[in-house]
Amino acid sequence: MARIVAVVNQKGGVGKTTTAINVGAYLAASGMRVLLVDVDPQGNASSGLGVRPEQAKAGTYELMIGKAALDSIAVRTDQQNLHLVPATTALAGANVELVDAERREYKLLDALGQAQLDYDVVLLDAPPSLGLVTINALVAADEVLIPVQSEYYALEGLSQLLHTIELVRTHLKPSLAILGAVITLHDKRTKLASEVAREIRKYFPGRVFETEIPRNVRLSEAPSYGKTILAYEPWSKGARAYKALASEVRQAWQTTPVTLEEPRQPAEPLVH
Repeated sequence: MARIVAVVNQKGGVGKTTTAINVGAYLAASGMRVLLVDVDPQGNASSGLGVRPEQAKAGTYELMIGKAALDSIAVRTDQQNLHLVPATTALAGANVELVDAERREYKLLDALGQAQLDYDVVLLDAPPSLGLVTINALVAADEVLIPVQSEYYALEGLSQLLHTIELVRTHLKPSLAILGAVITLHDKRTKLASEVAREIRKYFPGRVFETEIPRNVRLSEAPSYGKTILAYEPWSKGARAYKALASEVRQAWQTTPVTLEEPRQPAEPLVH
């Protein structure tokens, strides 16, 4: 049974997609069968793995509404064991189009049934917002991975994200857990970054991974070539950091079994 992890932060520019792509690459390199689902209408995870959203004939949106089967749209990447469900341009309107749909919060969960049998890990790269598409990612997930940038406004909005996660637990997915937070875009040379990192660890006591992802030119360059950092520059600081983070994630999973629990039908919608 696959672990499904939503990589979420409603604040943009925090390294969310970079984390989803590169954790996925290193988990795949360790021998795990990994599926990365691009749930972000911007399609950065898709283009970062060499698939332009406008080129994809079907993807996450078509999967969610039942117009395409998983095995027909999951594409191989250059990394062995890593497959991608790309975002298509249709995903941009999903928040509006799904409003009146039956079981609208469960569309992605329902669509990933086969993935739980075919893969060891499913990573969901969620949008930088808290709309219906993100709710779908949270409901589909067993766990949440939260990238947090070590900058002055890092904690701004996190309380809203945690409140949303708690609402999803209460009304939709009682078993949803926080896998952890990871400090990203970290420049340890600055006093501010070190202070913010300490504050993040206070905010998530015991829930922040030891590995800190540095600001790294190679990490910024890799997506423009449609490559993971493992394929682009495996000896860079960014590559070593993501390799270490993936190792921490695997260690955390060794002590935490997947909780199989049926989702609930909400008493009232979370998104109006």
